[in-house]
Amino acid sequence: MTGDPGNMSCEEFQAQLSELIGSGEDAAAHPHVQSCERCRALLSDLQTIAEAARQLFPSAEPPDEVWTQIESAINREGK
Repeated sequence: MTGDPGNMSCEEFQAQLSELIGSGEDAAAHPHVQSCERCRALLSDLQTIAEAARQLFPSAEPPDEVWTQIESAINREGK
């Protein structure tokens, strides 16, 4: 890998992409994406797929009583 993220190859960037996304960083702000149309298009496609997946499987917060029950169970085990 090159020392300068703006000069890295597409292969180097793509090898780091899952870690970059998983870290919560804004992958679109990465210097390589700023200068590479191919990787910018790839990132856009991945974001579209991720958004579609979130719509297919929306996350739901459990009711407050679930957290209360979990806390009670933990407290009982700790005694």
